Amino acid sequence: MRIHLQNPADDPLFDFSYAMWEAAAARAPDVGTGHVVSIGRNDIEFAQAMVEAEALICDVSVIKAQFRHAAPRLKLLFVTNAGLDRLAPFDWLPPDAVLLNNRGTHAVKAGEFGIMAVLMLANRVPEMVTHQRAGLWHKLWGAVVAGQPITIVGLGALGGSIARHARALGMGVTGVRASSTPHPDCARVVATEALDGVLSGTKFLVLACPLTNATRGLIDRRRLALLPEGASVVNIGRGELLDQDALCDGLDAGRLSGAVLDVFVPEPIPPGHRLWTTRNLIISPHTAADDPATYNPISLDLFLDNLRAWRDGRPLPNRFDIARGY
Repeated sequence: MRIHLQNPADDPLFDFSYAMWEAAAARAPDVGTGHVVSIGRNDIEFAQAMVEAEALICDVSVIKAQFRHAAPRLKLLFVTNAGLDRLAPFDWLPPDAVLLNNRGTHAVKAGEFGIMAVLMLANRVPEMVTHQRAGLWHKLWGAVVAGQPITIVGLGALGGSIARHARALGMGVTGVRASSTPHPDCARVVATEALDGVLSGTKFLVLACPLTNATRGLIDRRRLALLPEGASVVNIGRGELLDQDALCDGLDAGRLSGAVLDVFVPEPIPPGHRLWTTRNLIISPHTAADDPATYNPISLDLFLDNLRAWRDGRPLPNRFDIARGY
């Protein structure tokens, strides 16, 4: 197969290399060998590769910047992002190409970040940082998380990993997803339409779901008001899931005890935005789920796993469902 990997023009920390490809091929010799592989960075190299490429591996930024060239032989398009909402509408996709994402790449890192955020909130670290900025010595005492209720919206790779850590710490885990199908790391799972009924008993609300038409604006001002006094919020999904102004109002008023946000509207956050000065809020600049040391190797392993399934005529594990949005 003719496989092309296109690196973004301005993010060398996540560049693919031939050494990375060779290492991945060695981990999956049944499907990783015998290919013609090229790596490009600029528009000319992309255009030349697309004439013959049967598989393309790249990130969202490459698609947005460069996918205006004909790709007559393209069969597999593996995008090294889990959320592909920024690529909608998908009328640019060649009709014979199967679209794949890298769902699963982020699970370990996001799970660790998510449970770290919960532990920070339980120990009132955002509030400590607020006092630190003001130069105030004000003693605060945190609490253990065992037995405390946590609600995780989204039980895919990100949310499922956080749920596993939370269960291991003895938390009472409620999962929220499209259906109420049980999850091994949740004491209970409710469908999204039942979300209102669980918010009043939630100490920690974690958003880890994809952005779709069904989840856009999911946690609005009304739903934030359903949380009990002193609850806290973590968002590692998408900024559009959450009413930021309503969250900031709740934090500034002291009704919500803290928040850790990794995603925002807009990104990057502009200078002077109220998010920078909202009390008891920790900002992570959309880095929660990415580890440069493991991101590309895991992504390549996933691509080769999907290539194996494609070769064998099986369903592709990472096929992106445009209708569902994930």
